[in-house]
Amino acid sequence: MLFIYGASGHGKVILDCLNASGKKVEGFIDDDPEKTEFLNLPVFDSSKLEDKNVTVVYGIGNNATRRMLVEKYGNNTFIVLHPSAEVSPNSLVKEGTVIFHNAVVQSGTQIGKHCIINTKASVDHDCVLEDFVHISPGAILCGDVNIGKGTWVGAGSVIIQGVTIGRNVIVGAGSVIRKNVPDDVMVVGNPAKVMRKLK
Repeated sequence: MLFIYGASGHGKVILDCLNASGKKVEGFIDDDPEKTEFLNLPVFDSSKLEDKNVTVVYGIGNNATRRMLVEKYGNNTFIVLHPSAEVSPNSLVKEGTVIFHNAVVQSGTQIGKHCIINTKASVDHDCVLEDFVHISPGAILCGDVNIGKGTWVGAGSVIIQGVTIGRNVIVGAGSVIRKNVPDDVMVVGNPAKVMRKLK
């Protein structure tokens, strides 16, 4: 039985992806006790995860929250891939990752566990994305880009070829990253500059 954890906006898009792939979703799981139905599907609390027959997709866009849920409730080997996405057979996509409508993942790329490659994002050849990375809609990663665990790349951002971005970084929407970025910072602008430390 397949369920989506998160009866919210991100969960809506995951439902569309699963439906387009011919997968039957039985319902949602959410911690909000007031939610009993969402998109004409029943909503259950987290006790549903005690059922060993349940397979869950974590429909949470926030990297830290998604990671917390995976660590609390367990891993999930299910990969969500929208039929319109183009993923090279010579790339590697690990468990729990979601690749949305019209996204592109090119040859030689490695995508870690529970990542999000959002709508029309482009990940070019030989990129490496560690676990719990979120590439927002329309973002572009040129070739040989490395993205650290838990990093969020904002919508419409461009990361130039060969750049390494650290762990737990926030890249502001529309930024252009031309040089390496350390861990735990927010970068914004064109060219992007460190705005503040996150820890």
